[in-house]
Amino acid sequence: MKGMLSPSLMCADPLNLQADIETLDALGVEYIHLDFMDNKFVPNITLDTTLVKAVKGVLRNMKRDIHIMAYDPEQFFERMDIGSGDIVSVHYEACEDLHSVISAIRQTGASPFVAISPDTAPEVLKDYLSEVDGVVVMTVYPGFAGRPIVEGSFEKLAAVRKLLDSSGRKLILEVDGHVSWDLCQKMRQCGADLFVAGSSSIYAKGLDLKDSVPKMMALIQ
Repeated sequence: MKGMLSPSLMCADPLNLQADIETLDALGVEYIHLDFMDNKFVPNITLDTTLVKAVKGVLRNMKRDIHIMAYDPEQFFERMDIGSGDIVSVHYEACEDLHSVISAIRQTGASPFVAISPDTAPEVLKDYLSEVDGVVVMTVYPGFAGRPIVEGSFEKLAAVRKLLDSSGRKLILEVDGHVSWDLCQKMRQCGADLFVAGSSSIYAKGLDLKDSVPKMMALIQ
């Protein structure tokens, strides 16, 4: 599977979101990463459901990669207009009945992913590999951009890759957190397929997306 890019909209200039989305779309980026937080599961609020829904209306070729960092995530699905083509990631740590939440995502036509935070062991994923289309490994603690990578993240990515491959299904491994110029290739070597890029790379201060995005896309192939 080729490496794919999912730029994080929370790292973009909030006054130029639509222009950035249109630029990313024109550059051939596969996904746009949309972080939704409830200020409960993580102590922050970023993009609201109205904006997550609005993004759908301006995409031409890109698909939404929606990362829900919230308890009871099903309550937000309708407001985000979740449907075919979307990736929807929910946290193992935030769902009382994860099987039910995965099923609810599948019923919308979207692709269900399970996200795990840095302190969660890869082994918890075993019960869900037959139900999901991918897994998100958080290599920083969720909630804020620009955090340093957590120690042991590369070993964890490799362990999750091994688990996914053992399922016999073609599951996507997404990495979210400090996907930087100097670390992204090692993440790729550990088995990551989909890369959430933000302030550590394509949105770093002083860079133009028309230059930074092709550079990152080349590094993760």
